[in-house]
Amino acid sequence: MTRLRIAFSEATTSFGGQEQYIFKVMCGLRERGHDVQAICQPHAKLAQRLQDDGFVVHTLLTDGFVNYAKGVRRFRRLFIEQGFDVVNTNSRRDTMLVGVAARLAGVPLVVRSRHLAKRVGSLLSYTVVPHAVIACSQYVRNHLIERGAAPDKVKVVYPGIDLNNWPTGSTLRSELKLAENDVVIVSVAVMREQKGHRVLLEAVEPLIRARPNVHLVLVGSGSPLMETLQDIVQERGLARRVHFLGTRQDVPQILNGSDIFALATETEATGTVFAEAQASGLPVIGTRVGGVPEMMLENETGILFALRDVAALTSALQKLLDNPALRRQMGVAGRRFVYEAHRYDLSTMASSTEHAYLNWLGQRKRRSSS
Repeated sequence: MTRLRIAFSEATTSFGGQEQYIFKVMCGLRERGHDVQAICQPHAKLAQRLQDDGFVVHTLLTDGFVNYAKGVRRFRRLFIEQGFDVVNTNSRRDTMLVGVAARLAGVPLVVRSRHLAKRVGSLLSYTVVPHAVIACSQYVRNHLIERGAAPDKVKVVYPGIDLNNWPTGSTLRSELKLAENDVVIVSVAVMREQKGHRVLLEAVEPLIRARPNVHLVLVGSGSPLMETLQDIVQERGLARRVHFLGTRQDVPQILNGSDIFALATETEATGTVFAEAQASGLPVIGTRVGGVPEMMLENETGILFALRDVAALTSALQKLLDNPALRRQMGVAGRRFVYEAHRYDLSTMASSTEHAYLNWLGQRKRRSSS
């Protein structure tokens, strides 16, 4: 096997879905025998996570012209001295700094990863600086091609989850003191307006009022939306049936203790949590936006509804609440889907990325020798 020296760069300092994707694929590539390093801002949470896991992390500040000029010179020298085969950037800012340094250093392959569903403006950081692009879903890939990217230069690599070590059991029901016949609708997402928590709450409210055993569990945090939703729940007298768990590190066991997963997101490039919910054997309900339809088999493992359609979401939830057998059937199908498709596991994430690199490196080598 060809052992590659790979550098990943990321300019953001938070640790959300994009950073989790980078962390997972770096771990997977390292397990496959590659030398994988990172370039992050010194105060980035991703930098600390990677260092704690034994990765070499180079740090730089990306704001301002002086830092830009210093960074380009520094990393051009690093790439030449260490002979990197691949540089994979992940945001526009680091593409225009680290990616440019890589091109000036003559790195054989510069790749940009695209993690977002929103429309792309300039193609400079997709088709000019990098040689190729990795998209996190077919939806994102199609958009890049529509904007002008060459189809053979855009590869889909879905985010992976650790299916080999998926936990069993749950303490959720004992934690919330729920009865055996209580039905739990769970949603896992950072609390931002575009995640659709208000729509979900509106859709669930009539079901809670009509059925004494229905509970809504919200996992995730974020101000000021979380406080606003808590006030709404309190004012409407729903506090005993709507549970705010905040940010949790044990999401799989929470999913294991639930009955239905629902997310009313307004924009989503993929939605890894849909794969996680299906891995726990839950039927899933999601908005027909972005890459969400790619994360399930419609009407087989889950139900899709139109953006901001509260009535349709209520109807989908009611259908599953009314039919425990359908919940079980969809849950079994969903678990089979994520395990047998091998689209969303960590090993596929790493091997697909590796395959894309080697394919593009081979194409460039053949082109340069012809």
